Amino acid sequence: MTLPEQSTRLGIFFIIVGMLAISANDMLIKQLSGDYPLHQMVFVRSSVGIIFSIAILHLEGGWHLLRTRRVLLHCLRGTAVILANLTYFAALAVMPLADATAMFFVAPLFITVLSIPILGEIVGLRRLGAVVVGFAGVLVMLRPGFGSQQESVPILVLLLPVLAAFFYAIFQIMTRLLGPESKASAMAVYVQAMFIVVSLSFYVLAGDGRYAQNTENEVLVFLLRAWAWPTPADWPYFLFLGFLAAMIGYALSQAYRLANAATIAPFEYTGMPMAIFWGWIVFGTLPDIWVWAGVLLISLSGLYVFLRERAQNRAITREALVRR
Repeated sequence: MTLPEQSTRLGIFFIIVGMLAISANDMLIKQLSGDYPLHQMVFVRSSVGIIFSIAILHLEGGWHLLRTRRVLLHCLRGTAVILANLTYFAALAVMPLADATAMFFVAPLFITVLSIPILGEIVGLRRLGAVVVGFAGVLVMLRPGFGSQQESVPILVLLLPVLAAFFYAIFQIMTRLLGPESKASAMAVYVQAMFIVVSLSFYVLAGDGRYAQNTENEVLVFLLRAWAWPTPADWPYFLFLGFLAAMIGYALSQAYRLANAATIAPFEYTGMPMAIFWGWIVFGTLPDIWVWAGVLLISLSGLYVFLRERAQNRAITREALVRR
C-alpha cells in the first residue's frame, strides 16, 4: 500500500469515527436543550474534553506541541468552529435531528469547492460530480417534508444549518492549512480552550438569564437561558459530552491532516444515517422512503469518491515508477 493511499484510508477512518461521535453529541445536546442553555453545555463539555485532549497531547509528544507561529490562524479556526456550533445547535433546539443534519450536509460540498481556490487541490469533474450527487441525496431527503417545515419553523431558522455548514467548511479548510506543522491533539486543545473562553463570556453577559425573560423565541431561549446546576441523572450525559468533544476534535483534525479535503468531505455524509438512527431510538421519529433514497445516493457518492481517489493514487505511483 502506498503512503498516499494509506493516509487516505486513515483519513476516512478518522472522519467516520468523528461522524459517529458528532451524531451522539448532537443527540445529547438536543435531549438536554429543554433544561440547560447552550453555553453551559459547551462549557461543561469543553472543560471535560480538554482534559482528554491534553492526555492525547502528552501521548503525541507533550506540551511543546502547542508552540506555533500561526496563532492567528488557530484563532480563526477556533472562531469558525464556534460559529458553526452556535448556528447548528440553535437550529437543533427547534428542528428534528434528521432534518437539521440533512441541511447541514451541504458542508462537504462547501469543503470541496473551497479546497480548490484556498488549498489548490485538484478536483476532477467525476469526483465533483459525485459530491453533487451526494448533495442531491440531501435534497431528496428534504423535498417531501420541506413544506411542513416552513409552516412550523421560520425560514431563517431553516437556514441556520446551512450557515453552520459554511463555517464548518472554513474550519476544516484551516485544519488542512495547519496540518503540516500542528498535531491533531494540539489543534483539539486550542479549540477546546476557545470554547471555554467563549462560553464563560456568555455566562458573564447572560448567565443569569435576564435576556431570555422577555422572549418566547425557542432559539433565543436556548441561547440565553439561565445556567442551572445539572441534576444527578444528567451528570453522566455531561461527562460523556466531554469525552465526545475530545474525540470529535482529535478525529476531525486527524482526518483533514492526513488526506485530501475533497476526498474526505463526502464521507461526512455517513453522519446522516447515524442521525436517523438516534432520531428513531431516542426521539421516536423514523424517516420515510424518500430519506432512505437520499441516504443511498449519499453513500454511493462517498464510495465512488474513495474508489476514484485510490485509482488515481495507483496511477500516480505507477507513473513515478516508470520515470525512475
